[in-house]
Amino acid sequence: MKIIIAGAGEVGFHLAKLLSYESQEITLIDLDKEGLAYADNHLDIKVITGDATSISVLKDARVLNSDLFISVTSSETSNITSCVLAKQLGARRTIARISNPEFINHKEEVGFTQFGIDELISPESLAASEIELLLSKSVFNDSYEFEDGALTMLGLLLSNNAKIINKSVKVAAQLLSDIHFIPIAIQRSGSPLTIIPRGDTVFKEGDRVVFITSKGGDEELCKLTGKQRTKIKNLMILGGGKIGFKTASDLSKNFNIKLVEKIKNRAFELAEQLPNTLIIHGDGRNVELLEEENIKDMDAFIAVTGNSEANIMSCLVAKSKGVKKTIALVDNMDYFELSQSIGIDTLINKKLLAANSIFRYIRRGEVVAMTKLSNMEAELLEFVVKPTSKICNKFIKKIDFPLSAIIGGVIRDEQGFIALGDFKIVSGDRVVVCCLPQSIKKIESYFD
Repeated sequence: MKIIIAGAGEVGFHLAKLLSYESQEITLIDLDKEGLAYADNHLDIKVITGDATSISVLKDARVLNSDLFISVTSSETSNITSCVLAKQLGARRTIARISNPEFINHKEEVGFTQFGIDELISPESLAASEIELLLSKSVFNDSYEFEDGALTMLGLLLSNNAKIINKSVKVAAQLLSDIHFIPIAIQRSGSPLTIIPRGDTVFKEGDRVVFITSKGGDEELCKLTGKQRTKIKNLMILGGGKIGFKTASDLSKNFNIKLVEKIKNRAFELAEQLPNTLIIHGDGRNVELLEEENIKDMDAFIAVTGNSEANIMSCLVAKSKGVKKTIALVDNMDYFELSQSIGIDTLINKKLLAANSIFRYIRRGEVVAMTKLSNMEAELLEFVVKPTSKICNKFIKKIDFPLSAIIGGVIRDEQGFIALGDFKIVSGDRVVVCCLPQSIKKIESYFD
C-alpha cells in the first residue's frame, strides 16, 4: 500500500515507524525540517518538507496514487482540510486526527464522508475510553473489547495463589464444567518472548497471560487466578487536560471523582465545566496534598498529565498509600516494560492506541479491528469471513494454522463464542486471531 502521513509529531512518527516495519510505501509530510530529518535517518520512508494543506505539496507526494492518507498534525483544522483536499485529489481513503470529541459523537449527523473524510481518530478519546474499560475490568491490567463486549481481551499477572499454576492449559480448562475463556498469549517472567499457548503449555507463577473471554469469562478467571474483584467507586484523576477532562466527564455519573489540576485558571474552567466533579487546584506530586484529599480512600488513581515521569511517580505514591488500581499515561514506549516491575497496574499510550485504530486499514483481508498486545510481540486481529475465504465452512481442528497463531474466539449474530476444535467457521463469522508478526501474512491469506 502507498500511505501518506501528514504530521511528523509523536503520533505521526510512531505510525510511520510501525508501518515501515510492514513494508508499506510510506511518505511523511511536515513543516518541521528537524523532525523530518530524524524520521528520514531512522526509518525507511520518503519525507517531504511542506504544508499538507498545500495542493502542490500533496501532488508532490503523489496523493493521486495513494491508498491511504492519514493526517495527524497537532492542528485539527489542518487535518480536516488536508484530508478533504487529499480525497478530492485522488486518495482512496482518508483518516483525520481530531481533538474535539463532538466531531466523533456527531459523525453520522454531520456526514464527514461527504466532505471526503472516511474516519476520525481522537487519541484523547481513545485514551479516555481505554481508561473507562480498564476501570470496568479492574482486576485486569489489559483489556480490549470486540463488538461491544461480545468478546473481550483481558490480561493479568499470575500470582502464587492462582489455581492454574503448574497446570497445563488442557488441565486448567477441566477445573470448570463450562469455560468462557481461552489463553492466547503468555510472557514468562523475565523473558521478552511471547508464547502462543497450546494444550500442553503449563502456566507458571509470574506469567503475564492474555485471555479472550466471552460473557462470564471474567468471573471464571477471577475464580481460577485468585483475583479479588473490587468495586471501584472513588476515583482521583491527576491532570485536567483533554484526557483528564474527557475521563471525568464520561465517568462522573458512576463514580465519585476528584480531579487535581496544577494550573489555577484551568482548574476554575474545569470547575465550571464539570459540576459533578470535585476540582482541586494543586500539584498532584505533592504527597501532603494527596493525603489531605484522602488518597487512602480512593479505589483508583489515574495520572494523565503531559509529563510521563510525573504520572509514574504519582501513581507509585498512590500505590504506596493503598490505592488498588493505578493507571498512568506515558509517551515513552520503553516505559511499558517497567509497568509490572515498578508496581503500576497499567500504562497507556496515546500513540499506540491511535496506531491500533488506524492499523486495521492497512491489513489485508476483511480486518475490522486490531490491537497490539502491550509489551508483547503479538497482535489481535478480527476478521470477517467471506464465502470465498479459505477458512469458510471448516472445523477449527481441520485448519492448518501456524503454531505462532491461535483463534481466540468467534462472534456470530452478535454473540461471542470460545471456539474450540469442533467449532465450524461459516460465512459472516467474525474471527478473533492472536498471532506473532511472522505469521500475520499467512493468517491474512486465510481470510482473503
